[in-house]
Amino acid sequence: MTPRVVNFGSINIDHVYHVPSFVKPGETLSSVSLQTGLGGKGANQSVAIACAGVEVEHFGQVSKGDAWAVEKMAALGVGTANIELVDEASGHAIIQVEPNGENAIVLHGGANQTFELARLAKAIGALQSGDYLLLQNECNLLSEAFDLARQQNLKIVFNPAPMTDAVGDLAIDKVDTLIVNQVEAEAITGLTELDDIIEHLTQTAPNTTLIITLGSKGAVLVSQEKKLFAHTPAQEVVDTTAAGDTFVGYFVAGMVDGLSDRDALDRACQAAAIAVSRPGAIDSIPLLQELSD
Repeated sequence: MTPRVVNFGSINIDHVYHVPSFVKPGETLSSVSLQTGLGGKGANQSVAIACAGVEVEHFGQVSKGDAWAVEKMAALGVGTANIELVDEASGHAIIQVEPNGENAIVLHGGANQTFELARLAKAIGALQSGDYLLLQNECNLLSEAFDLARQQNLKIVFNPAPMTDAVGDLAIDKVDTLIVNQVEAEAITGLTELDDIIEHLTQTAPNTTLIITLGSKGAVLVSQEKKLFAHTPAQEVVDTTAAGDTFVGYFVAGMVDGLSDRDALDRACQAAAIAVSRPGAIDSIPLLQELSD
């Protein structure tokens, strides 16, 4: 039986401003354009899993006034039965995008930070041993989600983004798969050299499969049995928004599909490379058939 995938993740409304340069302190800057759409690391990753051809159920919540966001996720293939409409304002992000594609983001948690434990426990309790629970760092109750998932013997995949000091208080050793970029890995460990980071994290969480994404340089996967490097195919960079989320979603889908670590890593890098060549967040995520064999 194919394992279920539930993503306990954020849903944000993205306001994307294309700017000639990032705004500096005290500066007022006119944007070249503005786009408003669906985003949030959780929603992005759920859509990426669906685009990779794997069924995913999203556990989240948005403001009653943003029901369109749920409708869009459903239209993109994401299971939305566990997304609740609430009175709280939706999470939202203000994203600056420079001409070279780099971005800077201001995030407001909103409804993503008001989950109730009883509802979370009921959703996780409905899962079976071997199912996947995907988590990021834009929702409350993460520590509780870790404990509940362990009680159900779920496979926990954690992408601690955006990075905060609170990540240091989470039991990383309870995670089956930890996916971080190099900046996040440096923040968790306080180290800067990649080899030192890998040694620290593998000692801290010896039973966890560690994946560090390296931007245009690809990604590295380390477990007790292996150490793999994957390269990112060269692409013109238009917008890096959601590239990391595309990687995460495609890698999770690869695990569910039963791909080898090598094939899942290579496919995730290829999908992320396509995402950076396109503008936007969710709109940049490729379908599986767009990837080369």
